Amino acid sequence: MTFNCFTTSLHEGGKKMRTPWVVTAVLAALAVGPVAAQAPAPKATSPKICMNCHQPMAGSIRGYFDNVAFKSNSIQLAIDDAKEIVRFDPKTVKVIDGGTPKAPEYLYEARKGHETRIAFVEKDGQKWATEVILKGPVKVAKEDLVNFEFVRKQVEKPDANVVLIDSRPLPRFQQGTIPGAINIPYPAWDKVAAKLLPADKSKQLVFFCQGVTCQMSPLSQRKAIAMGYKNTKVYHEGVPEWQMKDYLVTRPEFVKEAYVDKDIPAVILDVRAPEEAAGGRIKGAVNMPVASVKSHLKSFPAAKLQAPIIVYDGRGGAEAVTAARELIKGGQQNVQVVSGGLLGWQALGYATESGSPALTKVAYVPKPRPGSIAIDEFSKLAKATPADVIILDVRNRDEANAGMIKGAVLIPEEDLAARIAELPKDKRIIVHCSTGIRAEMAYHRLKDAGFKAGFLNAEIDIDKQGAFKITNA
Repeated sequence: MTFNCFTTSLHEGGKKMRTPWVVTAVLAALAVGPVAAQAPAPKATSPKICMNCHQPMAGSIRGYFDNVAFKSNSIQLAIDDAKEIVRFDPKTVKVIDGGTPKAPEYLYEARKGHETRIAFVEKDGQKWATEVILKGPVKVAKEDLVNFEFVRKQVEKPDANVVLIDSRPLPRFQQGTIPGAINIPYPAWDKVAAKLLPADKSKQLVFFCQGVTCQMSPLSQRKAIAMGYKNTKVYHEGVPEWQMKDYLVTRPEFVKEAYVDKDIPAVILDVRAPEEAAGGRIKGAVNMPVASVKSHLKSFPAAKLQAPIIVYDGRGGAEAVTAARELIKGGQQNVQVVSGGLLGWQALGYATESGSPALTKVAYVPKPRPGSIAIDEFSKLAKATPADVIILDVRNRDEANAGMIKGAVLIPEEDLAARIAELPKDKRIIVHCSTGIRAEMAYHRLKDAGFKAGFLNAEIDIDKQGAFKITNA
């Protein structure tokens, strides 16, 4: 599914003017009263990328499904870097997945990141969902489809008459693509397609994007047909299926731009011999010779984390590919081989480090969710809460009756919008629930209202005496 969205950017500035009427106007304005504060920019109603296919709709928001909390009857939707919290009544809300009506409890099964549209009404200052629509597969004619095996054959034995085209935006392409593919982002099609497509319009074009719910590859196919290309196909399952079965490729400059420069956590794996790694390697890389990867699979992050694992050898050749495929057999789902290997990295003038010992143990710490605080920090604040901090418990009353942290304030998440004025803005609000889901929703409500806030993203048990144990993060 693709969504549209809009953003508002306000710019201030202008020339300094010394003419008397400016001073008079300013004094007149001051005499009338203070100038009204500029209203904040409206919140986006859908991700930026969605503007390519959809227009904003009144009473509707689009985004990526993030979480659901049935204890507070709330859904959290991700819209670019922001979060939108929408309440729902299980007795009346309609849930639809790919055109098929579902029970509200089906939201427990919704995949994080699934493209979702929510129709809502405003009530008591909150959005209340009337429909939650999880996008189903985009329709593509059966005769226009190719499958994984077709693409895999093209990767293994490239045919000069076949062109693989990644229709996703450049940032996604930078984070790994199918080997041999070129990037013609659908959002930029009209600007770049004529320059990048082959002149021979009889060549077969195979488009792919972010899976069966993504419209960018089918829409790109239509545009190519309109330009006169006679042999076009769509690999409908796209990158999500490919990366579960085989490796992605990236380039040295993309590793630097997409991961190193943005400080995005990743495992960088040097699969050369130890003596080669000692002579020069990408900073922070773990040295694990290709022959030892299989025996060290358990040392890698849990597959469910989908940690980026960026593999390189000397030239981006067979050793990196062999190691990458061992990792995929072991369950990893985001393995990328650096084309050109270390030589490609060095050719661009990027820094390396040398000397022994190189890192030999895999370490991966996922980037914390915005607003979350460390368990140790929460424990310290909860055990001895400073005067300028409030511990806010957003569980339901029946949960709190079984035990609360001493000194904590109880406002169930579903009541927070109506009771937010009870909280002081000159104190830091630290939120918890029982799992972190409702706490995160409350955090975003507080942040949007201008509070200094943070939340515990972990499971916590609290006894009658107020003692607590954090059991999972």
